[in-house]
Amino acid sequence: MYQTIYHLKRSLLKRGNLFLLLPAIMMTLSNCKKEKPVYTDLIYTKPELVKDPPSTFMSPEESMKNMYLPEGYHMELVASEPMINEPVTIAWGPDGKLYVAEMLTYMQDIDGTDENEPWSRVSVLEDLDGDGKMDKSTVFVDSLILPRILLPLDDRVIIGETYNRSLYTYRDTDGDNVADEKKLILKNDKRDNANLEHQSATMIWGLDNYLYLSNGSLRYRFAKGEMEIDTLMDAPSGQWGMTQDEIGQIYYSSAGGETPALGYQQHPYYGNLEMEGKWEEGFEKVWPIIGTPDVQGGFGRLREDGTLNHFTASCGQSIFLGDKLPMYGDLFIPEPVGRLIRRAKVNIVNGKKVLSNPYGETEFLASTDTNFRPVDTQTGPDGCLYVVDMYRGIIQEGNWVRKGSFLRPVVERKGFDKNIGKGRIYRVVHDQIAPSKQEDLLHKSSDALLDYLHHPNGWYRLTAQKLLVLKQDKAIVSDLKDIVTGGEPFIGSMFGNADYALGRLHAIWTLEGLDAIDKALVLTALQDKDARVRMAALRVGEPLLAAGDSSVLEAVKALKNDNEPEVLQQVVLSLRSAKDKAGKETISEIMANHPSNEVIAVIGKESLKEIPREIEQIKRQYVLESSNTRNRIVNGYTHFKNLCASCHGKNGEGIEGMAPSLIGSPRVTAKKWDIPVKILLNGLTGPIDGKEYSGVMVGMKQQDDDYIASVLTYIRMHLNDSKGIGAWQVRNVRNSQKDREDYWTIEELEKEK
Repeated sequence: MYQTIYHLKRSLLKRGNLFLLLPAIMMTLSNCKKEKPVYTDLIYTKPELVKDPPSTFMSPEESMKNMYLPEGYHMELVASEPMINEPVTIAWGPDGKLYVAEMLTYMQDIDGTDENEPWSRVSVLEDLDGDGKMDKSTVFVDSLILPRILLPLDDRVIIGETYNRSLYTYRDTDGDNVADEKKLILKNDKRDNANLEHQSATMIWGLDNYLYLSNGSLRYRFAKGEMEIDTLMDAPSGQWGMTQDEIGQIYYSSAGGETPALGYQQHPYYGNLEMEGKWEEGFEKVWPIIGTPDVQGGFGRLREDGTLNHFTASCGQSIFLGDKLPMYGDLFIPEPVGRLIRRAKVNIVNGKKVLSNPYGETEFLASTDTNFRPVDTQTGPDGCLYVVDMYRGIIQEGNWVRKGSFLRPVVERKGFDKNIGKGRIYRVVHDQIAPSKQEDLLHKSSDALLDYLHHPNGWYRLTAQKLLVLKQDKAIVSDLKDIVTGGEPFIGSMFGNADYALGRLHAIWTLEGLDAIDKALVLTALQDKDARVRMAALRVGEPLLAAGDSSVLEAVKALKNDNEPEVLQQVVLSLRSAKDKAGKETISEIMANHPSNEVIAVIGKESLKEIPREIEQIKRQYVLESSNTRNRIVNGYTHFKNLCASCHGKNGEGIEGMAPSLIGSPRVTAKKWDIPVKILLNGLTGPIDGKEYSGVMVGMKQQDDDYIASVLTYIRMHLNDSKGIGAWQVRNVRNSQKDREDYWTIEELEKEK
C-alpha cells in the first residue's frame, strides 16, 4: 500500500499501533523536503529559414529531428499512425489508460466531403511495459460524429460529439477496453448548428467540482449519474481547449478572435473579466522557423520572410502542473498554423496576471516539418508535457478554404489536401529528470487516495479529488478535516518535495464535493498560512456569507489587510455574497488601500453595484437558451424597469388610465413580429381595445436596434410566451419605415395584418 508518513501517522494512531510509527518514519526520512535543483534553459539557435518548405510526409523519427526545443529538453514518441489517426485531444483515465479522440472524417479532402458522417471514434491506448510508449490500441467507442469532448470520470468517460448538445457516459464493463454501456447524462435535443470550430469543445473537471466547457454560460455537476445544470454570470468565449491552474483559475483561448489566452483574471463564476495589458507587449506575435503560406488571414498575417506574424489558430492550451519538467505553472499554447508551441510565464503585475514569452522572439517548441500540427497539450501522470500532433496538411475547416478564398490555391499548390490519415502523440522530457511510472488510482481505496491530494503532480491531486467526490464516501470526512486543520506534518512525504498546502486546498474542495463544509472548518482555513488555502476557504464560505453568518463575515472582513493581492481580490469577490452592508464597506476600504491594484479597482466597482435578484432568476430560468437570447432578456429587464415600468407597471400588468397591460396583449405577442417593433420605434396613440389612456406612447427610434430588441425580447418571452426579437429584425423594420414620423394607431396596425 503506497502511503505517506502523514497518512501512516493518522492510520496507525487510529489503530493504537503507535510503536509502528517510528519504523515507518525512518523508511521515508530520505524523502523529506530537499532543495530543488536549478536547470539551464538556453534557447536553441534557429535553423536557416525555408520560406516555401516541401509538404512531404516525414516519419515520426524524422519529424522529431526537425523539432527545436531549449537545451535540456527532448521529444519522445508515445503513439503514432497506424495506432492512431487524426487525433485531436487526449485524456487519461484514473487507471492509467490513455483515451484519444480521433476525428477520422475531418477535412479528408479540400471540400470536407463526408465530414459529418458518423465514422469517427475514441480509442484507448495502453503502455504494457511501462517504457512510456503505447503498445496497444483498442477502439473504445466508434460511429461518432467528430468527437470533441472527452472527460474520464472513474471507469466512465464523458464523450460529446459535434452538433450534438447531449452528453453520454461510456463504460467498459467486461474488461476488453470496448465500451458496452452508454448512458445519457444530459439531454438537449437542440442541434448546435454553429461551425464546428465554434461549438463547445473541451470539458474539464474544475477544482470546485463543477464541469466547465470552453464556451457557453453553463456549468454542470455530475451527481447520481446525471448532469445538474448551473449558470455562469457571463458566457466565456473560448474555442478549442481550456485549462486550469493549481488554484482552479481557468484559461481559455479563441482562435477565431486571434486571442491566445483570455478569461484568466478571475474565475468565470464571477463573470468575464478582461484587462488591458494582460500580455506583455508583443506577446501576440509568433516566431515560426518555417515558411507558413497557409494562413487564412492572407498576406496581412505574413512577414516579409513568409512566416506567420500573429497567433491565428491557438488551441489545446494547458497549464503545466507536472513534477518532471522545471516549468510548473507555465501556460503552453499550441499554434498549429505556425507549427509551434508557445511557453508563457504567468506574472502578477499590479494585481493583474500578465503573460510573457521568456524566449523573446523564439518559441519553446517549433518545427520545420510543414505537417506538424500541434492541437492539444496535457500534463501527463508521468509528470511530463504531452503534445497531440494531428500531423496533416489542411488544418482549417472547409468554411475557410472555399473557392475564391485566399487559402484554397495555397492548399492546392502545396498538396496539403492529400496529407491526411496520420497523427502522433509525443511527450516532452527533460534530459536530467526521469519520468515517473504511472499508478492506478481507480482501484485504490478512499483512504489511500487521501495521500494523493498533496502529490507534486497536479494530475494526481485532481484525479484523487475527483474519485473521492464520485465515491461519495462520507467515512473519510473526518480525515479530510484533519488534513485541513492539522497544518504541516512533522515529516516529509514519500512523494519527495510535496506541497502540503495544496493537499489542504484539495481536501477543502473534496469536502465541498461531499457536502461536508462547516463553519468551523471555514474559520480555521481562513487563517491558514498559505494564501491558496485562504482563497479556497473564501470561496467555499460564500454560502455561509449568503446565509448571514456573522462570525464568517467578520473573519472574511479581517482579511482586508492580507499581504497577498490574490487573497484581497478573492475577498472582494466573495463579499458579493454577503447581505450585510458592512461587506460593501470592506470592499470600499480595500479599494482605497490598494489604488494601484488594477484588478481590485475593476472588481471592486462591479461588486458595489446593486444587482437585482430577479436578474439571477432570469439567467437561471433561461439556462437552455443561447447566451445572446439570455443577455437580451437580462438587458431588456433593465431597460424595462428603468423606463417602461413607470407606465406599464413593474411587471407589465398595466396602470389604470395610464397604459394597458402587456400580458397577453395581441400586439405584443403577434406572430407578425414587425407590429411590436413598429410600436416601439414610432410610438402609439389613440384608444386601445376600446379604452382611452392619458397621453401617448412615445416612440424609441432614438434607441439602437439592440436596445429595442432587448426590450421586446423581455416583454415577449419573459412576460408572455412568445418568441424573442433580434436586432436584425428591428433593423429591417427601421429601414422599411425610415420615412415615417407619425405615431401608429391600432386601426393602422390592424390594416398592416
